[in-house]
Amino acid sequence: MRSWAAAAASGSVTADAREARQRRHVLLKHRTEADEGDTINIAETGRHPLDSTSVMNAKETLLELLGRVGVFRGEAEELIALVEAGAVADAHSEVGKAEAGRADVGEPYGIGWHDGARAVSDELARVAERALERAIGPAMSDSTGAAARGRHPVGRVDVERAKVAVMPLYLAFSDTSDLDPEVSDEVLTAVLGTMSVVGRVGYAGQLAQFTESHHERLDQLYAQYGPRSRIAVHGRYSLLHSPTSIAVLERLTAAPSALQAEWEHAELPPAWLEGLTTAWRDEG
Repeated sequence: MRSWAAAAASGSVTADAREARQRRHVLLKHRTEADEGDTINIAETGRHPLDSTSVMNAKETLLELLGRVGVFRGEAEELIALVEAGAVADAHSEVGKAEAGRADVGEPYGIGWHDGARAVSDELARVAERALERAIGPAMSDSTGAAARGRHPVGRVDVERAKVAVMPLYLAFSDTSDLDPEVSDEVLTAVLGTMSVVGRVGYAGQLAQFTESHHERLDQLYAQYGPRSRIAVHGRYSLLHSPTSIAVLERLTAAPSALQAEWEHAELPPAWLEGLTTAWRDEG
């Protein structure tokens, strides 16, 4: 069985999927042309066209479609809730930009603008927190330490989200490899086990920051030991043929002791972690 990294690079997009995208493009183009003069002005109407019933209809439709391709309803609801929480967080960020107000108006207006924007921003922050609580449940109340990890084991959605996060980051430094060890789920489960549930929610962003901060070092590491290197594949460095290595390296930097404990608990090959640790230190 091929690894998920190799499958992703070998043409997993089917002709049916391409045809579906083309049909969608045609439909969207037709809709844009047909509705060219139909604009949405909420300030004038006082009502957004997406009322709560319509939003629930869209969510149920998405849940039905995901269910047909084998996604469990609970997993789909978790992902949708995270997207909703993220949308509110983005709105909070946008409102925060407006707090400064306009420079060409008087002081009373500016103070009123700032206070109004701050009030909206504070309320959106509370709404975003409640949305995140709905997405990850009681983990919000105890999001740190071993207790939180014990009560909230790493789930399939956590692992799949991590896979989606590491693939493009890995491809920025290396190529997909047929020698990718087929233990991606086990490795990522160990990685994710080192952090709280709340930490897992923001892990994609954390990985992006890590690769940006250590770009040159990572580039040298994969050039020396990865699929593009001249070094014959060695058991100690074989994990560098896997996108999961990005996540392992991030944890080696941020939480080495916790990673070691989770690695041993998962009974993963000690040589992989030792080899990656040595290579990372040598390139440092």
